Amino acid sequence: MLAGIRPQLSFAAEAGAQLPHLSDTDPTAKALGYTEDASKVDKSKFPSYKPGAHCGNCNFFQGKSGDTYGPCQIFPGKAVNAAGWCASHSPKA
Repeated sequence: MLAGIRPQLSFAAEAGAQLPHLSDTDPTAKALGYTEDASKVDKSKFPSYKPGAHCGNCNFFQGKSGDTYGPCQIFPGKAVNAAGWCASHSPKA
């Protein structure tokens, strides 16, 4: 590995706090029903929502445990709220 170059995943996790926060008005966020607060998911529009599901316990969330915001593979270049949710939620095993 070249000196001064960090692995991509590590860099992405560190950058989460510095990335712009995903807005629920973002077109992709709207399409996937992203909300900053999983308790406010419209269950009539997104019946796949399961209580207790949130970005922080999703496979796509790249932040560390305890991070308020972190990068997400679904929304490159943006940080999602760990307490948020979207229809792409995939629970960590």
